[in-house]
Amino acid sequence: MKINRILSLLLLLAAGSVVSARAQGDSDTLVAAEPESLAVHASVPNVSESVETIWDAANTAYINADYHGAIETYEKLLKRGYASEKLYYNLANACFKAGHYGKAILFYNRALRLSPGDADIRYNLDVANTFTKDKISVVPEFFLKTWIRTVRSSLGCTAWSLLSLGALALMFLLVLLYLLAGRLVWRKTGFYGMLVMFVCFVASTSFAISERNEQLDSTEAIVMSSSVSVKSSPDNSSTDLFVLHEGTKVRTVNELGDWREIVIADGKKGWVEARTIETI
Repeated sequence: MKINRILSLLLLLAAGSVVSARAQGDSDTLVAAEPESLAVHASVPNVSESVETIWDAANTAYINADYHGAIETYEKLLKRGYASEKLYYNLANACFKAGHYGKAILFYNRALRLSPGDADIRYNLDVANTFTKDKISVVPEFFLKTWIRTVRSSLGCTAWSLLSLGALALMFLLVLLYLLAGRLVWRKTGFYGMLVMFVCFVASTSFAISERNEQLDSTEAIVMSSSVSVKSSPDNSSTDLFVLHEGTKVRTVNELGDWREIVIADGKKGWVEARTIETI
């Protein structure tokens, strides 16, 4: 009877932790910047115009094939400091329809960071990438690393956090089962189950941390100019190494004034002006 009470109490505590974590995750669906951050925008939209009104107007413009109007209206929400995977996704779709492939790829990538397991976003991003001029061969990597990254990106940071909490709660229950059970078979079940849950807890926690770090990563960027010459040094008079076109993803590894040193997927690197790329 005592064991049953302890198990019931732990289950209630675990359930409370999971519900609390889920509520915190749901509140982040639409994130607004701090009021002082909004002040940096030169043309802030009329604050009397509600978010829902702007959102509906943008969606209506998109449905009516007014893609440039939809882009301008969706960007009103960005100027207010709002961001969500739905906003980025719809804006990316409008940019794609309008032929702005660089901006479409940029916003698809931003949406994917917030919802890495969304198959629609990933599919549309793959389609948009086919419109880029640069076909860069990716440096091969160990298959296990690719598999782990695929598994990790199947869920977002919040989902992995919830799984880690669930695994931790089950691990505690199995520890109690191992310590308090009288029969050997139950003690073995508790011991081996505890080990499995410990591995699941460590894996899901590391995936959650990795996904969070990727969301905060400020090194990946998209080429926004129709074409840009990559220089051997941060100087317009330096040697042109190669040319990149709109929509190509790069990674910045260094910066000097208005210049950024970038690396592309095949390992080539060079310098470009900061204005020609935009951080994801």
